[in-house]
Amino acid sequence: MTPIRVVVADDQELVRAGFGMILDAQPDIEVVAEACDGAEAVEAVREHGPDVLLLDVRMPVMDGLEAARRVCAEFPSTKVIMLTTFDIDDYVFDALYAGASGFLLKDVRRDDLAHGVRMVASGEALLAPSVTRRLIGEFAARRPGGRERAVRPPSKLLEQLTLRERETLRLIARGLSNAEIAAELVVSEHTVKTHVSNVLSKLGLRDRVHAVVFAYEAGAVVAGES
Repeated sequence: MTPIRVVVADDQELVRAGFGMILDAQPDIEVVAEACDGAEAVEAVREHGPDVLLLDVRMPVMDGLEAARRVCAEFPSTKVIMLTTFDIDDYVFDALYAGASGFLLKDVRRDDLAHGVRMVASGEALLAPSVTRRLIGEFAARRPGGRERAVRPPSKLLEQLTLRERETLRLIARGLSNAEIAAELVVSEHTVKTHVSNVLSKLGLRDRVHAVVFAYEAGAVVAGES
C-alpha cells in the first residue's frame, strides 16, 4: 500500500512535532516534511508533492490563508486541511474559498486526526455532519453574495445536473453521509457514490466540502435548513 504523504505546517514546534509523531505512527501515513510558516509550507509542497497539507491558520512570514491559496492554485492534487484553535474562524471561511478541503481543531483526538487525513486524501467528506451544517451555514450567512465565478453563476451550473443528482447535492449540503443519503433516496450506497462523483465532476468541485459551499451559493439549500 502506498502511504498517504503529509506535510505538517505550524509555527508552534510542539504542536507540529506532536501531529507529526501521531501521523508517522500510522502504518498508512508518512510525514514527508514539516514547516514553521506558510512560506516554508508552500516550498515543502513544491519539493515533496504531498497528498495532504496540514496547515495552521495563523503563522508568521506567510499566514495559512495565503499559503492555502497558493497551494490550491499551484498544486491541485494536494488537499489542504486547515488547523485552528477556533471552531468558527473567519480565516477558515476564506480558506474554504481558497480551495482548502476542511478544517480540524488543534485539540482533535489522535484517532480523528489520522481519520481526517485519510478521508481528505480519498476525496471523502472531512467534516462531521453537525459541524458541516454549522460551519457552512455560518459561512453562507456571512457571505450572502457568494464567490464570483468567471464563467456562469452557480444557479446556471445546476442545470447540468439530473434531478437525482440535484437531490444528492441538497442532501450533501445538509450534512448527510452516503449511508444516510442512500436511506433518504431509497437507493444503494454504490448508487449514491456514483451520484456524488457525477455532481463533483459536472460542477468542477474538489470534494464534498466544496459541494456544500456550492449548494449554498447556488440556492439549492438555505442556511439553517434542516
